[in-house]
Amino acid sequence: MPTIRANDLDIGYDVHGAGPPLLLLHGATSTGREDFAAQIPLFSKAFRLYLPDARGHGRTRWDAADGFQYDWLIDDLAAFVDALGLDTFHVVGFSMGAMTALQYAVQHPERLRTMTIVGITTQREPRTSVARRLMDPARADRDDPAWAALLGRRHDPGQGEGAWRRLLPAIAADVAVQPLLTPRDLSRITPPALVACGDRDPFVPVDHAWGTSRQLPDGRLFVAPGCAHEVMTRRPGLFNEALAGFFRSTAETARLRAEAVHQAPEPPPDATAPPPLTVPVPPDDQTDVDWLNDSSR
Repeated sequence: MPTIRANDLDIGYDVHGAGPPLLLLHGATSTGREDFAAQIPLFSKAFRLYLPDARGHGRTRWDAADGFQYDWLIDDLAAFVDALGLDTFHVVGFSMGAMTALQYAVQHPERLRTMTIVGITTQREPRTSVARRLMDPARADRDDPAWAALLGRRHDPGQGEGAWRRLLPAIAADVAVQPLLTPRDLSRITPPALVACGDRDPFVPVDHAWGTSRQLPDGRLFVAPGCAHEVMTRRPGLFNEALAGFFRSTAETARLRAEAVHQAPEPPPDATAPPPLTVPVPPDDQTDVDWLNDSSR
């Protein structure tokens, strides 16, 4: 699998399909290939999918004993898309990945064609309490040994044996102290945005998701019935239909946003700066309308 050097990390990632770039950002303790396994076959027919492993997860080596902070994840994302040469892109983030997408969107709204966030709240609770309870290695060993074994299979090959035992409490500690996004922050996020959650998500009460969608300038809400946190894996058919409908309804806006960035004047060159790192990417045809309008898929 490919890796790319960005923000002093060797970021491991998967890539599928061809077309406009779509980043899929996984949740805490997981990987993109697992969180979005049910989305890859469908959406790789219309998009070039990039699924990076967050630091400390999967193949992106980072020892959480050296710290773990949400703002590092934002910097990692910014460096990753720059290293790939992506001026604009779509993003879908789940849980921790959704918070990363939100924070990036506040800082760089012009870079996003659309944004989808799944399973995240901008409020402190209940996210902090649930994270503190679940991300306890001793609890996992005692009450959920199957999950503990899964974490080892996910992360030991890339991070070293048992590294996940340091990762879990480091993530929970960071969740407890992350600065909260404000309504003013959310008002800066100008791309079309889909906010999704399960109606039984212990991290995200439905009214939190509704409130987030109302505070985004172009926000809309999808609630999966009878579903907990992992909407993409527990209700994949419903989620895929909702996401495809969102892309259909925003295709023209996404195209115009991409064109606006591509047509912007180039900044004056900095003679002292090193040449930019570029990685060849497939041509971006700026549209997925044909595929998304094909009702037979």
